[in-house]
Amino acid sequence: MAADWEEIRRLAADFQRAQFTDTIQRLSERNCIEIITKLVQDKKLDVVHTLDGKEFITPAQISREIRDELYVHGGRINIVDLQQIINVDWVHVESRANDIVKSDKGVQLVLGQLVDNMYLDRLAEEVNDKLQEAGLISISELCKSYDLPGDFLSEELSKRLGKLIQGEMDQYNRGVIFTPAFVARHKARIRGLFSAITRPTPVSSMIGAFGFQEHLLYSVLEELVNTGRLKGSVVGGRQDKAVYIPDIYSKTQNSWVDSFLQQNGYLEFDSLVRLGIPDPPSYIKKRFKANKLLFLRAACVGQTLVDQVEASVEEAVNSSTWTDIQPILPSCLSVEDVGILINQAMRNTNVQTAARVLGGTVVVSEKFISNCLSVFDEGMQQKAQKEVKNNPVFLISEDDLKQSSMLTESSALSKKEKREAERRKKATEGSGSVKSGGGGNAREYRIRKTKKKGRKDEDSDEETGPSQQNRSKQTAAPFMAQEEIVAVLEERVSDCPEEILSELAEHLVRPLNKAYQEVLRAVFMSSSSSPSGANKKKSMKELQEEITNLYNNIRLFEKGTKFFSDETQVLIAKHVLKTLCADVTNILVNFLAADLMMSVENPGSITTEVRVKIVGKLSEETRGPLMKLHNSLNGKTIEDFMTNIESCAEVCGFMLKKGDKKKERQALFVHRQALTEQLKETEDPALVLHLTSVLLFQASTQCMLHAPGRCVPQIIGTLTGRIPAEHQQLLSAYQSLVVKQLVSQSQNKKQEEAGDNEKEKEKDEEEEEGGSVRTQLMNLTPQVKELVLSQKKASVTEE
Repeated sequence: MAADWEEIRRLAADFQRAQFTDTIQRLSERNCIEIITKLVQDKKLDVVHTLDGKEFITPAQISREIRDELYVHGGRINIVDLQQIINVDWVHVESRANDIVKSDKGVQLVLGQLVDNMYLDRLAEEVNDKLQEAGLISISELCKSYDLPGDFLSEELSKRLGKLIQGEMDQYNRGVIFTPAFVARHKARIRGLFSAITRPTPVSSMIGAFGFQEHLLYSVLEELVNTGRLKGSVVGGRQDKAVYIPDIYSKTQNSWVDSFLQQNGYLEFDSLVRLGIPDPPSYIKKRFKANKLLFLRAACVGQTLVDQVEASVEEAVNSSTWTDIQPILPSCLSVEDVGILINQAMRNTNVQTAARVLGGTVVVSEKFISNCLSVFDEGMQQKAQKEVKNNPVFLISEDDLKQSSMLTESSALSKKEKREAERRKKATEGSGSVKSGGGGNAREYRIRKTKKKGRKDEDSDEETGPSQQNRSKQTAAPFMAQEEIVAVLEERVSDCPEEILSELAEHLVRPLNKAYQEVLRAVFMSSSSSPSGANKKKSMKELQEEITNLYNNIRLFEKGTKFFSDETQVLIAKHVLKTLCADVTNILVNFLAADLMMSVENPGSITTEVRVKIVGKLSEETRGPLMKLHNSLNGKTIEDFMTNIESCAEVCGFMLKKGDKKKERQALFVHRQALTEQLKETEDPALVLHLTSVLLFQASTQCMLHAPGRCVPQIIGTLTGRIPAEHQQLLSAYQSLVVKQLVSQSQNKKQEEAGDNEKEKEKDEEEEEGGSVRTQLMNLTPQVKELVLSQKKASVTEE
């Protein structure tokens, strides 16, 4: 027993020595870190290394420290702040925070912040204090104050309503919380304000004027109206256009609408809108279900007004006159509304086919229109007679043309035989004498300016035959223009408005033209059956002489163009083609048109369009050569025309014979005589210059010339060296004065058309200058004439 105690004492002494003795072998810090790292890798130890690398911490310790910090910070702390406080990686802090949220229902993670119920309770108490003070608080304001999302705050505060928060949330707007006292005050103000309203008032204006809370206002107002506390109605729902209409106003409004409809027979939609009715058609249909109302664009009319219109329409139809509906209708109705009302009345009275609406408001009987057509019967007959005489080419119908073509084909062989016999007879007669009377040549030389008015430029190129034919497809002459019809109606029809006459004339144009064509056809067929007038052919001998004279004159005129440059030759050739050559062509065409009963008395009245139309209706045997002849009129040389005229004359049965020297001298003499007589009569300086230059040219070159007025400078230029120098100077001076006069006249005309008052002074100066030019021209004109007339006297003396 003693030994045991001794052993115990010895062991205690050894232990004490060991405690006070320094350790000989110790683990280094590196070894400890490696051991812990190895244990962590083997998942035998779960620790987290701090950011400074000096400590290890367990996840449970992280969770404890997070809870401690959340408590210390009053129940709300940011995870970023926790990471800095605990001094571990942010991932570990976030992971432990999520674990805490999952395990503890009293803690939530909101926008990276941990929030517990303790904090939310304190927040609810603070919100309640603000609510009791203001009576109304907005969730949006709380979001700014506490930096929390609106949905989260709304949900958490809803849980604490009636407990920590003494108030309620708006059922239509979850973002507003108010107290019962605030609702009571709000309700009392709304009740008092809307009880005092006596006219339609927009609810939005009340919100802006009195500072009501919008959704609460609509809720309270709807409740007061539904319970009958407010006598009125809200129109438009919960929108900016919502309008409160009190019953007293509705009664007054209904009374006004009823009395107005009863007294006037119509209701204007704009008036109802101004009265405060936003949807007039719906209001009227709901208000007057049993009444028969006709709804138009701008108004609705009662049966009384419809009956008046129907009576007026029936009276106009029965009396074969017209009536204007506008005076018996309200002025607020548009033309479109009046038309709808008139059409309704015409359907109700079954007179759609017996009347017509003009000008939108005037009902015209068809019998009245027929009476207006009969007014033109006499004038139609007179014009038809005149048209048949002057322009029968427009009058022949397609049926008449077919019939005429059949007659032409059946007699083509006999006509050809007659032409051959005529040609042989002329060949055996010998040369004979060819007439070249002065009258014919005077007609051929057309240089008077009065004949140029209204014509196209003679030197401008025209379209070819086919294009002209396409452009002249009009097959019938019109009867009257619309303005002329209006003028006749104004004389014959009384008490009818001018605008109605204009529209009536527009409706009459087509039936008048149609009736006119029938009258034309009847007159034409009756006149074509008689052998007199335009249907009577000239004798072959007269035509032969006329065509031969024109043919030889053209040849002589072509000879005179050789003294000019190429450019001037083209201008003169175009002038000859448009005048003399066109006359020959018209004579041939008119001769052939007689077979189709389409000839005219004066071939010179045949225009390009008429010529193309006639050629298009000829037989294939003559159509081709004549179309080539027509197309050559648009060329630039006379040679093509001369070639084609010979072939066309042969087709038509004429023989062109070139004149000898004696006939040419005779033609030169006759041409000079005609121009000299014309020069004696005229006092127009431009025409005097033109005739003088042409006569001097003929006297110096012994060649005839047929040139337009624009070629006068070139003609005077060719006279250089052919006439004395003093005569040349006189012509040049006279030419410059004529040019000045023409320029002055042109400028005066432009100023008169412009009507510019600022240029009156310049106009006066130009008139003074023009007066001096006229004086000089009057002094020189006798001298210029004497250049030609003196030569004539000398030649007469010599003879």
